[in-house]
Amino acid sequence: MSTLKEADQQLIRLLADGQFRSGSQLGDVLGVSRAAVWKRAQRLNDFGLALESVKGKGYRLAQPVELLDPDFIQEQLTQAGFHVDLHYSLVTDSTNADALAGTSSAGQSAIFLAECQLAGRGRRGRQWQSPFAANHYLSVRYPIQGGFAALGGLSLAVGVAVADALVSLQPGLPVGLKWPNDLLVNGAKLGGVLIELAGEMDGRVDVVVGVGLNGRMTPAQAERIDQRWTDLASVMGEMPSRTQVTTEVLSRLLTMLAEFSTQGFEPLVSRYDVYDQVAGKRVQVQSAEQMLSGVAVGVSSDGALRLETAEGLKELYGGEVSLRIQ
Repeated sequence: MSTLKEADQQLIRLLADGQFRSGSQLGDVLGVSRAAVWKRAQRLNDFGLALESVKGKGYRLAQPVELLDPDFIQEQLTQAGFHVDLHYSLVTDSTNADALAGTSSAGQSAIFLAECQLAGRGRRGRQWQSPFAANHYLSVRYPIQGGFAALGGLSLAVGVAVADALVSLQPGLPVGLKWPNDLLVNGAKLGGVLIELAGEMDGRVDVVVGVGLNGRMTPAQAERIDQRWTDLASVMGEMPSRTQVTTEVLSRLLTMLAEFSTQGFEPLVSRYDVYDQVAGKRVQVQSAEQMLSGVAVGVSSDGALRLETAEGLKELYGGEVSLRIQ
């Protein structure tokens, strides 16, 4: 897939509302010929943006797109007392990769947002489908004191924060968590969490918290997803703006990370229990070394899955494992 140039980005903003605009109008704004407008319009298909061209009317996006408002997000977070460096791109390879490669002021968190990922990643090396302005792709780079040993249960804590954010936007939303990193609604995957480590220094570790949420996807955009999925548009009815969702999720994440950095996961166990979609169910957990079956009986204070097996109670940790509810 090609790179989205500045002129392409400007064209997307001009067409985002889904209204027709003539080639001459677009050319005047972009400072190019009508022929050049046509060439740029064709490039938008590379990013999953279906374009309609009608003689006498001009061009429009087949489906309007709602772009994030990074200035509003930054303002709201600042007013809430969060001091963060916010980075926004229309297109990037991966917000987590940006966060891993990025830097921020000493001891300060950094946020990376994008409208589209060309190489979005999930756990275990899976590709994360990232169509343009259809979903939510965000990463937070955050310093936590105590090194790697202080990170037990972090992916579960992130799940709680995101679930709390969604329920605050729509009370009663039946969102749940599947250990160790999935957000579900009615058994279908709504989103996921990816934790990566940016490095350890001076007694602290910089963690990268990646969150992907399905917002409003067409079946064509989701055709490569190999499991049951849902999106916010399907489960929320009257969906809040993408900017509102992103702002609320980031606010909850930053609040949680500040608490987690001093108290760990233990104070959040009871909140996790509220959303736990695995407890009490027979599950199968597979890792590179073994496969275990048993009944899930909740999680421990450091984020381990507690599994009652034929050999007794075992505690399993995240990482390169997969869990299937039987």
